[in-house]
Amino acid sequence: MSRVWNFSAGPAAIPTAVLERAQRELLDWNGSGASVMELSHRGKLFIGLAQQAEADLRELLKIPADYAVLFLQGGATQHFAQIPMNLAGEGDSADYIVNGHWGEKAASEAAPYVRVNIAATSKSDSYLRLPAHETWTLNPRAAYVHYTSNETIHGVEYRDAPAVGDVPLVADMSSNILSEPLDVSRFGLIYAGAQKNIGPSGLVVMIVRRDLLQRVSRPMAKIFRYAEQAANDSMLNTPNTWGWYLAGLTFQWLKEQGGLEAMAQRNQAKAALLYQAIDGSGGYYRNPVDPAARSRMNVPFTLHDSALDADFLRESEAAGLLALKGHKALGGMRASLYNAVPPEAVQALVQFMKDFAARHG
Repeated sequence: MSRVWNFSAGPAAIPTAVLERAQRELLDWNGSGASVMELSHRGKLFIGLAQQAEADLRELLKIPADYAVLFLQGGATQHFAQIPMNLAGEGDSADYIVNGHWGEKAASEAAPYVRVNIAATSKSDSYLRLPAHETWTLNPRAAYVHYTSNETIHGVEYRDAPAVGDVPLVADMSSNILSEPLDVSRFGLIYAGAQKNIGPSGLVVMIVRRDLLQRVSRPMAKIFRYAEQAANDSMLNTPNTWGWYLAGLTFQWLKEQGGLEAMAQRNQAKAALLYQAIDGSGGYYRNPVDPAARSRMNVPFTLHDSALDADFLRESEAAGLLALKGHKALGGMRASLYNAVPPEAVQALVQFMKDFAARHG
């Protein structure tokens, strides 16, 4: 069986070495004679796995001791609602910076639980740029400030954490976490769905400053309260053991690659190669995003003639280039260049784009 180059936006590529190791260990993990999926999450073996995964993530991101690390479920979308449930009390407001579809959705899902203030948005610019900081209307008494660090659909990315004063900064980093070094101390809470840069879908990794866990918010079931999850080592109920296991393997793989400094260099080079191919095509391919806001992780682009889209997608798939169709909201094409997408994949895509343009004029 031959593997394709996978440019899917999510669920996305997982490092081949991680998949191969999981394949070898599928029936007999760690000498137990059983699959990791068959073992009790409260048993000594799995608890050891969980502790190692957290330790490796802390090492990669240099997470300070006053931050808890949680391995949760529900996908990032569930936490659009659960974050205000935990961080905001009755009558509180929260600021939302909206620079794409997922920021919009986060604000919408938060609205039943907190007074949402859209403190900045680039919607009038069709989300082709980041909101200019001088236009932001932040409330110094807000419960928190929320933003999406990378928008997978529109292909815009913050390269640095916004300055928001003393208000806790909350970041949805589902699509660019672990792609480069990060100063965790600038954030109150970071959360990320796993299915882009961490592992399989069904797992959410959260990094939260411990003092925020003590906020008095509102009555809710224990299962929704982050403080309860932290007190029970993310095992208040049965966790996604398979996702946790694969996330741990991915953290080990990242360390083997040289850590986040090495990944940052590789990711920047991959993105630069693809953007150069688009910008240097004489208008055959186009990316309308403000160059200062262009994402390294998700690169949307269009052809000069949309009538060629179907041919491009059919021929690219035949060439072993998977999942290049753009999101339905924008159309066109999109290549996602997460950590597990190797430089050879981007080189193959760029060569295909040149060949396609030569064939189709």
